[in-house]
Amino acid sequence: MKVIAVNGSPRKTWNTATLLQKALDGARSVGAQTEFIHLYDLNFKGCISCFTCKRKGAVHAGRCAMRDDLTNVLERILGCDVLLLGSPIYFGNITGEMDSFLERLLFSNLSYNSTSHRSVFQGKLSSGFIYTMNAPEEFLKQTNYQEAVFHHYRDLLQRLFNGTSEFLLSTDTYQFVDYSKYEASNFNEKHKSQVRAEQFPIDSQKAFDMGVRLASI
Repeated sequence: MKVIAVNGSPRKTWNTATLLQKALDGARSVGAQTEFIHLYDLNFKGCISCFTCKRKGAVHAGRCAMRDDLTNVLERILGCDVLLLGSPIYFGNITGEMDSFLERLLFSNLSYNSTSHRSVFQGKLSSGFIYTMNAPEEFLKQTNYQEAVFHHYRDLLQRLFNGTSEFLLSTDTYQFVDYSKYEASNFNEKHKSQVRAEQFPIDSQKAFDMGVRLASI
């Protein structure tokens, strides 16, 4: 069992990366081989609409033809059993790096044939997506985040990779080590600290359990 985690946050040791590592720990606890990839360490671009992956008889069918730091990463992902993704929510959506990565991964496996089940991927890849956000959970009830972001990517991953997909939300996250150094009077540091102390360990356990669950399928 091979499990790969992809961190779409620019920070390697903060909320998103921490939860992804917990998920990898869970997968490793049931015997999985794991790998952790930080997108912000890589030099790559999003899809350039070359359509090489859609050419008839193309050797790149199901594979992005671009050559950069993401090329080998995509190959390893398409050969693994479980993909764990993580991104903070910036301006209502995933980070630009994660979006560019998903363009390359997903579009090359999307079929344009009407007789297809919409995917050219021949294997089975289960996935989990971890989202972290500064906004409190109550804010989600006032928006369409669930459908526009979380359900959207869950459904895409399920449809294109023939496996189960789930997501985990960690809300009202702690953003700074020292709030006094930043112009952030909209946020109550005491409240944020309490959420960090009480809720984040619960989210960490949920991430661990996700890793165990997906690596046991």
